[in-house]
Amino acid sequence: MLLRAYASGIFPMAERADSPDVFWVEPRRRGVLPLEGFHLPKSLAKTLKQEKFRFSIDRAFDAVLAGCAEATPERSETWINPLIAEAYLALHDRGHAHSVEAWTPEGELAGGLYGVRLGAAFFGESMFTRVTDASKCCLAALVARLRVGRFRLLDTQFLTAHLAHFGTIEIPAKTYRGLLSAAVSAGADIRAVDDGSGFGPSGKRIVQLLSQTS
Repeated sequence: MLLRAYASGIFPMAERADSPDVFWVEPRRRGVLPLEGFHLPKSLAKTLKQEKFRFSIDRAFDAVLAGCAEATPERSETWINPLIAEAYLALHDRGHAHSVEAWTPEGELAGGLYGVRLGAAFFGESMFTRVTDASKCCLAALVARLRVGRFRLLDTQFLTAHLAHFGTIEIPAKTYRGLLSAAVSAGADIRAVDDGSGFGPSGKRIVQLLSQTS
């Protein structure tokens, strides 16, 4: 049901983490981050080149989901309730939900993000950070991964000031549905950039990949 919903442009949310149920959302205007239009701020490129983090995919999906569900001083309420968590863990087990993680040199989880993959579309769900810039670096790592894997759509659901800083735009629902239909019916490889080491590209390599033009 979840996959059919995503393919139709609909996704679930909960009012709060302790809500007993969920509701379905279909925004009239949709946030999307054009993969070739991603803006990498100079300060973030500098952080990536300093190799403060190592990046991985699906190494700690459970922990990333839990981190995104945690309340923080900046985010006192989250929309990830037990029903949402259970559903995305099930999608992950079936290979349709993925996490990108950032790790400190000491092996601590510094931040991460997760989302749903369907064809050549990736639907970003949530991100969290415990170390400055970790989640932003994960977003850059995700975009690099999606570019190499020939994805066509990175759906951010909504446009926020934070996401706009990276090039996210807002488009009408009708336009979005056209992009969505083309993307979900196409093929893509979310692991095309991996080298078998268990970790993804280094920070310097991510900057290099994002600097290339198609």
